[in-house]
Amino acid sequence: MESVFAPNALEGRRAVVAGGTRGIGAATVRMFAATGARVVAAARSKPAELPDGVDFVAADLASERGPAELAATSLAILGGVDIVVSTSGGQTRRTGGALGLGDDGYFADFESNLLAAVRLDRALVPGMIEQGSGAIVHVGSGAARNVRRHPLGYAAAKAALTAYSKGLAAELGPHGIRVNIVQPGMIHTERMDERLAELAAESGQDSGAALRTLLDHYDVPLGRVGTPDEVAAAIVFLVSAASGYVTGTQLAVDGGLVPTT
Repeated sequence: MESVFAPNALEGRRAVVAGGTRGIGAATVRMFAATGARVVAAARSKPAELPDGVDFVAADLASERGPAELAATSLAILGGVDIVVSTSGGQTRRTGGALGLGDDGYFADFESNLLAAVRLDRALVPGMIEQGSGAIVHVGSGAARNVRRHPLGYAAAKAALTAYSKGLAAELGPHGIRVNIVQPGMIHTERMDERLAELAAESGQDSGAALRTLLDHYDVPLGRVGTPDEVAAAIVFLVSAASGYVTGTQLAVDGGLVPTT
């Protein structure tokens, strides 16, 4: 998908994208670079290719030290940071529902979905306060509002991320820093392909039939899955001057999956 934004929409801005080598994160990195930003993309492993103007930093964002190390390296590369996007996360699946998920599962989901973002913000926000500006986007999930169809540890962690983001927006607003949440729905990422393969193996269907089953089960009003670029476009909007009076909001990019009321 070609960027819908002007080529210079983020000209001169310095961005860190955590989880920036796959899916929504990779799409965000590409769109940031295409609109003029200098970008650090972070993940555990380096991708085969990176867009021009993008530096890669290896980081385990679910570890206690990983986000701080990423922040220090990013500041050394960029000289400062104007934009932070946290897309990393994961789900712990166990049989037996909530009673089948032990402490280790909850800790893992909170480490990857909440604390990775908290720790990265903690390391980078002081510089934003000093310069008097900045934009932060946390990638959440509709699971924070519609928990019945999601692993409970993941849903609880994403709900906590939403609460944290809204509180951070209120705290940082007086410093000129905006904080928003994007809530993707069913997005066609590598992880979705992996999940469809699992479902196909379990049901004896092919991946196309498994996808149709998922769409019917979730009853997506637009009748299709979304693309990473569609989520990335929402993120570009939220960090650009076009959304200069938007903070503390949840922007759903889910084809109408989660009701807004």
